[in-house]
Amino acid sequence: MTDRVDVLIVGAGLAGLFLALRLAPRRCRVICPAPIGTAASSAWAQGGLAAALGPQDSPESHAQDTLIAGDGLVDPVTARLIAEAGPERVRDLLEMGVPFDKTPNGALALSLEAAHSHPRVARVAGDLAGKAIMEALSAAVLQASHIEISNGLRAIELLKDEHGRVAGVLAEDTDGEQIALPADETVFCTGGSGGLFSVTTNPKEARGDAIAMAYRAGALLSDLEFVQFHPTAIDIGRDPAPLATEALRGEGARLVNRDGTPFMPKYDPAGELAPRDRVARAVHKEWLSPNGAFLDAREAVGSHFIDHFPTVYATCQSAGIDPVTQIIPIAPAAHYHMGGIVTDIWGRTSLAGLSACGECSSTGAHGANRLASNSLLEAVVFSARIADRLRDSDIPAAGSITPYTPPASLSSDNMQLLRRAMSKDCGVVRNRDGLTSLSKRLGEMSSMHFTPQTEPAPVTVAKLIVACALEREESRGGHFREDFPDHAATARRTFLYKGANAAPVFQTGFEIA
Repeated sequence: MTDRVDVLIVGAGLAGLFLALRLAPRRCRVICPAPIGTAASSAWAQGGLAAALGPQDSPESHAQDTLIAGDGLVDPVTARLIAEAGPERVRDLLEMGVPFDKTPNGALALSLEAAHSHPRVARVAGDLAGKAIMEALSAAVLQASHIEISNGLRAIELLKDEHGRVAGVLAEDTDGEQIALPADETVFCTGGSGGLFSVTTNPKEARGDAIAMAYRAGALLSDLEFVQFHPTAIDIGRDPAPLATEALRGEGARLVNRDGTPFMPKYDPAGELAPRDRVARAVHKEWLSPNGAFLDAREAVGSHFIDHFPTVYATCQSAGIDPVTQIIPIAPAAHYHMGGIVTDIWGRTSLAGLSACGECSSTGAHGANRLASNSLLEAVVFSARIADRLRDSDIPAAGSITPYTPPASLSSDNMQLLRRAMSKDCGVVRNRDGLTSLSKRLGEMSSMHFTPQTEPAPVTVAKLIVACALEREESRGGHFREDFPDHAATARRTFLYKGANAAPVFQTGFEIA
């Protein structure tokens, strides 16, 4: 067991590093499984950070676009909160050295992405925003005397004291040795659950561990059925699948069949810039057909590809594709988890001593379908709010740690079985038969090898996503049920917590006005 710290930050992505920097001068410890800046999903973000920075734009417009994209389930207070804070957070990142693209007159160069009514996505070198942001923050963190970095540690269980307050985490190092890390306040700043699907743009390690830990500890969760599938992963057989940023479609790239025929007009009048869930379903349908699905950027980007979108260009070249002269094969891939651990507007969860931000959280900002590039925005806005709440406050001291049972690990073979099954029966298109069959298989996988107390995190989170998908008998946002293709009469969020025998207890009585 290590010495107790005031604030323990689990995760070294954008949310975790921004939080740690903003906590100064309060000391904190950041733990992460790999050297900072190297394994976080934040570094993979290509599009950028959405904020109302243009002269014709406004936070009101940004909030309204967020509400519309979220398909009836976005909390309007949260939408307005992140939209109003967005410009200031972009200025913070500029001061930290993030080299956002500029126009010749020195203004920020803003891109248009799907479902935004104005160009408002600040980006770096076209598709390097996440990488550049993480490099700048990592450099600042390594120079900060109030931050202690512990690499090579992965949190596997929440610790509690005798009063039921969260008191830190149990972590595992690269050799499998477990170590208790006590803390007065624990903040989950981890990624999502994309690694639970066989086709994903996320690191395979993004398996919803924070959600599983919070669930086992009794936290309130919400909206786990809402997984966003990015419509344009580059389909070249790699795991994880490389991403073709949505900014390409903002520049005019078209979605076409293998013969070059555009197909989006027959699915949505907004075409390539329709909300992601609709585009993903269209791509999914064409991808399964003999016509195939491709992204055609030859005319829209052409010879400017290497300068404007270097990451996508290099990926295509590595697979023998020249995007300047050839169309790019694409497929929908698990990309972002809208659901997670419920927090209030200050990042507090339902468990004393535990806060959360980033993709593992459920703040109400994304509803049923995240607006493009709102994820990095939400991460910096809520990490700043958590830091402002904790920086000068008297954090209650955690007591003595009570006994705990660490979860078991899942074999690589069973993990691959789980991922394939999740993509098949809980993917872009779902139905009762597939979800019921999947629920049964996951239950059998768990009961054959584990107890409810030792069930591995991937199995727990997969079971919860499937249970929520079965519970929601409608189609909304990223959740599409072909047996219930229409909206329900009332828009309701899904709330759940752990009941007897670790089974989820649903609370669906909260209506969205």
